[in-house]
Amino acid sequence: MSIYRIFHKQTQSDANLRNFIFGVEDSLVSTVGLLAGLVLIVVEGLSMGVGSFLTEETTEEMSGYAPQPLKAFKGAIVMLISYSLAGLIPLAPYAFIQDNTAVIVSVIVSLIGLFGLGIGTSIFYHRPRPWVRGLKMVVLGGIAVLFGMLVGNLVHLRVQ
Repeated sequence: MSIYRIFHKQTQSDANLRNFIFGVEDSLVSTVGLLAGLVLIVVEGLSMGVGSFLTEETTEEMSGYAPQPLKAFKGAIVMLISYSLAGLIPLAPYAFIQDNTAVIVSVIVSLIGLFGLGIGTSIFYHRPRPWVRGLKMVVLGGIAVLFGMLVGNLVHLRVQ
């Protein structure tokens, strides 16, 4: 058994949790402020699932393991579901609020979701100071949201 296999043995639950965290974080960040968010959730959810499947399969091959399509498929399903459900969080305000306030509320609920994801991850892995992980997700995800909104505004201004 190689050194890599000894130190990097991965269980199905590790892969599923990694896909869950990635799916939720990416969806909370990328769905904020998009009017066509439902379309984005479906298309990106499927894309993320396929990407997860291909990544898991390739990682196993590159590590010297025989590809396990069922394992890769389970990870892809976790990614698809986590991305799709989490994407509803930033879209929900648009269903209830009609003016520009929906954007602000969308960003706030997304940041709250990122904070919860960070805390939940820390608790699951029994890490000290879960609020630090929560704040890290809020800051990094918040920067990504801000950058996305700035680019969106620049593109919108140029199109008009």
